[in-house]
Amino acid sequence: MAHGRRIVVALVAASDCTIGEGQTLAGDPSNIVRFQRVKPLRYARAPLDHTALMLMGSVSRSVQTAGALDSILSLTVSYANERVAFERPIGKFQAVQHNLARLAGETAAALAVSGSAASTIGQSGNIDKSGFFEGASAKIRCVEAATEGAAIAHQVFGAIGFTKEHILHRFTLRILAWRDDFGSESYWAAELGRHVAQQGADEFWPMVASR
Repeated sequence: MAHGRRIVVALVAASDCTIGEGQTLAGDPSNIVRFQRVKPLRYARAPLDHTALMLMGSVSRSVQTAGALDSILSLTVSYANERVAFERPIGKFQAVQHNLARLAGETAAALAVSGSAASTIGQSGNIDKSGFFEGASAKIRCVEAATEGAAIAHQVFGAIGFTKEHILHRFTLRILAWRDDFGSESYWAAELGRHVAQQGADEFWPMVASR
């Protein structure tokens, strides 16, 4: 919350708030809390600003997305090698192999970009220019990977992947739900574009090449 020009972390009584029940796409609890005329019990200056907090949350979701995609890839490859159609595993069909290769590419990209962002922020200890570039890029790319990866996996699994009894949806619905957490792909694309424009044209290539 804002207190004057400072960003502060406030402690409030839950009984003073209006809490409405909600769920994410994956069915996880996601309540809506309204702070109308709520007086904080105490507050302290936040160690990070709004952008830094949003970036750290985005990078966390990016790392989670990459890990989930890695599990989705493993599940999908195993299923393609076990599921038999027309007297041979579906993983032997060229179209399915192409989709598995695309899923592997999206997973590799998500793992690389999220790992790089987490490492950069962890080593610097704060959100500097490099951390902003890495964090925003990670969220954008991992959202793309989640959208593409979930679609490919469900295409390979077919109808069984949509059932509640199958484990696939526990991964795919969560990575789809995480896309809007801590800023959507569109939000960070606009922020990244604004950040690059502020640095000037001469700084763009050095910034990209130094990653």
